[in-house]
Amino acid sequence: MEVENNTAWVTEFVFVGFVGFSPNPNFKYFFLIVLPLVYMTTCLGNVLIIITVISDHHLHVPMYFLLATLAFLDISESSVTAPKLLQVLFSKQNTISFYGCLTQIFFFHFIGGMVTFFLVAMAADRFLAITKPLQYIVIMNRNTFLELIMAASLFGFVHSIIQVILILQLPFCGPNLLENFYCDVPQVVKLACTDIYQVELLMVFNNGLLTTLAFIALLISYSVILFKIRNHVSEGQHKALSTCAAQVTVVSLHFIPCIFIYARPFKKSRIDMIVSLLYTVVSPMLNPIIYTLRNNEMKDAIRRLMLKFFSKRIKNVI
Repeated sequence: MEVENNTAWVTEFVFVGFVGFSPNPNFKYFFLIVLPLVYMTTCLGNVLIIITVISDHHLHVPMYFLLATLAFLDISESSVTAPKLLQVLFSKQNTISFYGCLTQIFFFHFIGGMVTFFLVAMAADRFLAITKPLQYIVIMNRNTFLELIMAASLFGFVHSIIQVILILQLPFCGPNLLENFYCDVPQVVKLACTDIYQVELLMVFNNGLLTTLAFIALLISYSVILFKIRNHVSEGQHKALSTCAAQVTVVSLHFIPCIFIYARPFKKSRIDMIVSLLYTVVSPMLNPIIYTLRNNEMKDAIRRLMLKFFSKRIKNVI
């Protein structure tokens, strides 16, 4: 705490983390074993998708470029929270500076905003492939892909900086205990030494309402796709739809926890931390598994990549 004019101002926050969820020490040891494996699986799985898309010319199409970009964002999003969580678990260093906390919030929502944008873009990609197959290649060209990256970055930045600016306007004079394992808007705002009703409304609008509307729009888009193909599916359309089931699963894993956390006033709930864990740590790990298992083209490309890799290894040994 910093003392100024007889008022103590918060200079760091303390993560209560899993201690606040369960006092049982065995609960913590379970996560000491599981979470490093989850984080390593997240990084390796998503890196495998990126390398596969880059190295296999059969996958040099807009759908898989979008998938590789989403894989990169999954690694980035998980890396914003997981390393600090692992530090808290292994070293018991469970504090973070005030500005370090704001930095974590900024990058977490910046990347999260980009992920949301690209999930919408992937749904639009499938919609165009089904409804306008002749114009699809013309519309989804390299320039369009670059424009999508720029638009996603701008969306993520604006979405994130609004929240950081609002938090900077709030006074924090204690307490400084965060009932989570990373800094996020609901937990931090609740610690402000002032009436936060209006800030809560702005945050719910910026996070919860936008997330809910995006989720509804995505469900409508996929419903329209299914309606379009209910009677007839050509070979080209079948390939375009090969990842739709996987995308719906990934969309649900991303948006449902977000809606639960952000689309309501910032009230305490015992399961908030478990939902946050699912959203920030587990979901980025499951995404590459879901896309790989539900996509024959991706599975074939990974087999070709593995075969090529081990063939070179064998030749080097011989």
